[in-house]
Amino acid sequence: MGRKLTLDEGCAPATVSRRGGSVSGALILHRTFRNSVFRWVSHHPMSSLRILVIVAAAILQAARAAELPALRVRAQTIDPAIQIGYGLAIADVDGDRKDDVLLADAKQIVWYRAPNWEKFVMAENLTPKDNVCIAARDLDGDGKAEVAVGAEWNPADTVNSGAVFLLDAPADRTKRWTPRKLPHEPTTHRMHFVRGAERSYSLVVLPLHGRGNKNGEGEGVQVLGYEWPWRQNSRPEPLISNLPPLHLTHNFDLVQGTGQGAQSVETLLLATKEGVRSIDAPANRAVPPPVTSINAGEVRRGALPGGTRFVTTIEPMHGNELVVYRASTTQYSSGDDWTTRRTVLDDKLVQGHGLATGDLLGTGGDQIVAGWRGGPGGAKVGIKLYVPADAHGEAWKMHALVDDNTMACEDLKVADLNGDGRLDIIAAGRATKNVIIYWNETEGAAAPKKK
Repeated sequence: MGRKLTLDEGCAPATVSRRGGSVSGALILHRTFRNSVFRWVSHHPMSSLRILVIVAAAILQAARAAELPALRVRAQTIDPAIQIGYGLAIADVDGDRKDDVLLADAKQIVWYRAPNWEKFVMAENLTPKDNVCIAARDLDGDGKAEVAVGAEWNPADTVNSGAVFLLDAPADRTKRWTPRKLPHEPTTHRMHFVRGAERSYSLVVLPLHGRGNKNGEGEGVQVLGYEWPWRQNSRPEPLISNLPPLHLTHNFDLVQGTGQGAQSVETLLLATKEGVRSIDAPANRAVPPPVTSINAGEVRRGALPGGTRFVTTIEPMHGNELVVYRASTTQYSSGDDWTTRRTVLDDKLVQGHGLATGDLLGTGGDQIVAGWRGGPGGAKVGIKLYVPADAHGEAWKMHALVDDNTMACEDLKVADLNGDGRLDIIAAGRATKNVIIYWNETEGAAAPKKK
């Protein structure tokens, strides 16, 4: 089902909280070639050779400049004592133009205020069972995030479980927020605020199972859209047809629009038992076209420096494989099945559960960050960074070990939290019960912030 890469193809640990490092093979080659050529030319002082040497040196210098920098991160634990850390969100909660970190923990919904990461409880004990997900985004343009959460998490109950709440902010956002309960499908699991036409927004909620499912089989999931603002007479609307049925819809990713008007409408990529599916959120009851056909639990989109799109997944749900699928065009909805362009990056994850894409190294294209939470038997946990090894994304390699056994990753995000142009990694750990920011201090990686 595609080329498999071994982890010794270019793997290296990230440099954490210290400077220094070894001289790279490319640098050794550069110096050796340069010194040898210049020694030879000193005995053969012909003009043409001097020109040749200048050209060769320029080529080697360009090759050296193109070498990927070593990832340097500084880990900062902002909470050492959470319960589970089901879901993270990044948004400006209080309107100070600094992104904050939000967390759906088992019994509390909390936020950590930048830049000192003071913790505030927004809501607590919303339902008898655990919270499970959170969405946060500024929807009305006031610079402050609106927040929604999912709760009453019980995947074994496909009839009566689940809950969806909007949290209404108080004047002082460090105080408790007021929950408004909305209609819902069973097994509420993931949510996003999604932009539609004319800059309207809706809350899209993804359940894990279809109503009445057993063992991941039965009726298809019902993805619901909730208009915003939500009014007393509002009702959620189905966004996709449940025929053919989709099952085990474990996660989804938001694909931003590319322009103005209709081109600003955001779409979604769903990770399902049947593979990755693409849906246009405003298109009610559309049949989601297939992108891949292999069981996926996590999905994120990305782009190579030349603009070619790719989709990365963890397969199957809570699985061991990190996979990349390459598009045949620069579009995500190219209309064909990408499964024939499949590459396995890693098959040693233990309950892979965190996934993100972004340009952490300043290359002009996206890299992949993957985290796993481990399982019984004392398996190590952590986070890794993967990079494309060619211009077409046909080969990839592990570039850095970001976290070595201190983060049992339940969820992770990438965002520039301090405005230095570098994407940082934010992760929440289930068994390790912590929230960590991995500050990106990679030399030369800073890039202009995207609008």
